[in-house]
Amino acid sequence: MTRKYEGQSEVSIGTLGHVDHGKTTLVEYLTGDWTDRHSDEVRRGISIRLGYAATTLLKCKKCPEPQCYTTSHLCAEGKCPKCDGELEVLREISFVDSPGHESLMATCLSGASLMDGAILVIAADEPCPMPQTSEHLHALQIIGVSNIVIVQNKIELVTPEQAKKHYSQIKEFVKGTVAEDAPIIPLSAIFGANVDLLIQAIEGIIPTPDRDDEAPPKMYVARSFDINRPGTLPPDMQGGVVGGSIIQGRLSLGDEIEVAPGHRADKGFKPIRARIVSLLSGSGNSLKEAYPGGLIGVGTALDPSYTRADRLVGNVVGKLGKMPNVIDKMMIKPELMQRVVGMESKKEVDNLRLNEPLMLVVGTAPTVGVITKLHGEEIEMTLKRPVCAEKGQRIAIGRRVENKWRLIGYAEV
Repeated sequence: MTRKYEGQSEVSIGTLGHVDHGKTTLVEYLTGDWTDRHSDEVRRGISIRLGYAATTLLKCKKCPEPQCYTTSHLCAEGKCPKCDGELEVLREISFVDSPGHESLMATCLSGASLMDGAILVIAADEPCPMPQTSEHLHALQIIGVSNIVIVQNKIELVTPEQAKKHYSQIKEFVKGTVAEDAPIIPLSAIFGANVDLLIQAIEGIIPTPDRDDEAPPKMYVARSFDINRPGTLPPDMQGGVVGGSIIQGRLSLGDEIEVAPGHRADKGFKPIRARIVSLLSGSGNSLKEAYPGGLIGVGTALDPSYTRADRLVGNVVGKLGKMPNVIDKMMIKPELMQRVVGMESKKEVDNLRLNEPLMLVVGTAPTVGVITKLHGEEIEMTLKRPVCAEKGQRIAIGRRVENKWRLIGYAEV
């Protein structure tokens, strides 16, 4: 198989599920990277920000299926770990590891907008569904991610009878949802049991999408960094970096780009203009051109104070004059769910009210909108933070319930 874009990932695959069900452990087993890198994540033992890791999927030319499937991290010196035979490259993939904690739902929704497919991780030693398992599945449905593989993790902690009973709970849970026909892989992320089956399912269920790399480039920003260490002298300073996924088009070294809505100025938000000085794939490869698929780091000539501490998360990167509109008001027709998602109690969704604040996630941009007008089934909202949006773009809606933002529906701009 010839890869179209050498040196970068072809797809972004999300890992979602309830807190502590093993998402980050699974990604580490497949890639060798522990995605909880932030100091608070290490201290608290949970994912807080979106985590990223990449690996290359490989297939042994001798071993039968599914034993033939592995990843570059699991191979010593490029040989099959089972028979020492020759391996062929299938494709490079990126993982977007979403936090499972209920207070970080906006971060999960932001990550879902970057995903071409998803792995829903459900721990076998807890009843299904747990609150965020349900919330994350609804998030995938809202954003439109339908290529899903379910991992029944932690099978080493239960008996075969308990695993079968839990499997039946999963089947009942996904009935009538976008994941109704998704394969369910019993797996141990700690010991790597059935990882070959998971890779086989990824290859069969999550294809590389057909993308338009000739369209005007558009990239959703999910992270932004200042990569300079404290004490770096001015002549050695490097410009700010933004990271995320290119949705369409391509970016090249030397391109003049715009980042919008940009940064907060005296009179609202002001778009930022910059020049691309480096491109890095999720696996650490330097690129001359970056295409849709996977995660990309874009090094710029910007003052790093603009990009430090994720200040540009939610922005859109594109070419000057070919950007989506920046809006601070929108008219939407919300589709509300019957019940609030992510709560153990079955609380019904009440009607929307004038002047009510709602959380909206547009692409990777979380913002708060206040309802200013009610027009029958449509509502007009004023946004506290502007976003880049296009007509027809799907957005997620959350409401403050018991001091936490809870998913209650979706809408199109």
